[in-house]
Amino acid sequence: MNKSVRLGVLTPSSNTALEPLTSALAAKVPGCSAHFSRFSVTEISLSNRALGQFDDSKILAAAELLADAKVDVIAWSGTAAGWMGFDSDRRLCERIHARTGIAATTAVLALNELLKIMGVQQLALVTPYTEDVQQRIVENYAREGISVVAERHLRISVNHDFALVEPDTLLDLMREVSLGTDHARPQAISTYCTNLRAAPLADRIETELGIPLLDTVSTTVWGALRAVGEDPAQIKGWGSLFALR
Repeated sequence: MNKSVRLGVLTPSSNTALEPLTSALAAKVPGCSAHFSRFSVTEISLSNRALGQFDDSKILAAAELLADAKVDVIAWSGTAAGWMGFDSDRRLCERIHARTGIAATTAVLALNELLKIMGVQQLALVTPYTEDVQQRIVENYAREGISVVAERHLRISVNHDFALVEPDTLLDLMREVSLGTDHARPQAISTYCTNLRAAPLADRIETELGIPLLDTVSTTVWGALRAVGEDPAQIKGWGSLFALR
């Protein structure tokens, strides 16, 4: 690749996992770099205050700062659309493009595109979220014809604390959900939060379980690379999703 590629990434302010992970992924692509802009997110819940953190005006202001760096794409590396509705991310991408002239994508829209490509109708979900947030995510996927056949959540609402969840805990949760139920096994597992240190576990868990892992930090990068015409398959060692186009 002769030209540089700059991935612009919108980041929750209290997130400490996605920046190093995203930079590590970007470094696998020659000439690619990741650049970040934050806006305030400290709590994940269904309260009005917590939902208000994702007001488009705040996100658009952060996107405009990324535009100053002349990034090639702006990706929202967050999963709020899981409980706020997938249309919220579609509208956000339209508004980012209208405001900056730069193509936009999100962790959740990229994940959903991957689920479509893979033909996944039975999904397992691992999150740090509370029961009501988790249920909202499950309901939104059901509306899309995707059944969450197994799920685990850690009942945490403080966004900063998500990154403190140990990788061994995440591995155990993924093993549990991989069993599914007596009637259905998942076709894929999603670690659904961009402040979990799950992305580097993909090759290990896929080898062990034989089920693809779709981590939302990784889906953000996958979607961003596709948006700028780069082949995600240049990223190796981070899971089978990057081989998909």
